[in-house]
Amino acid sequence: MNLSPQRSEEPDVNLTPMIDVVFLLLLFFMVSTSFIRESSLKVDLPEATGEAMVEQTQPIDIVIQADGQFLVNGEALTVVSHDSLRTVLRHAAGDNQDPHIIISADADAHYQHIVTAMDTAQQMGYSKLTLATRQTRTENE
Repeated sequence: MNLSPQRSEEPDVNLTPMIDVVFLLLLFFMVSTSFIRESSLKVDLPEATGEAMVEQTQPIDIVIQADGQFLVNGEALTVVSHDSLRTVLRHAAGDNQDPHIIISADADAHYQHIVTAMDTAQQMGYSKLTLATRQTRTENE
């Protein structure tokens, strides 16, 4: 009869389930995190307060029609390009180093035309850009 105490084996700790849970948590946080991509074009979006903005100087109005025609302060551009738009904007700005530019585009205008106008103004160092919008009408009106 062997009465010597039996050696109990050390408990075996399995780390595989814990590693699986950590990787699943890591994957969850990576998928659920929203990444914000900043644009290099700064745009002042109009606020819906219903009050008119008080303007110190005359703004430059860029109107983009549905057919792609550009009008700068009522003057039509014969050729739509960065260079022609830059020339007309420089003439319209005069001595003002950073004029307020209001871009009004038709709802059916190509997005590329709007980006062209914004990009040209940004390359010239003009930072006060506003996209003109109109309020949608409700059924009660």
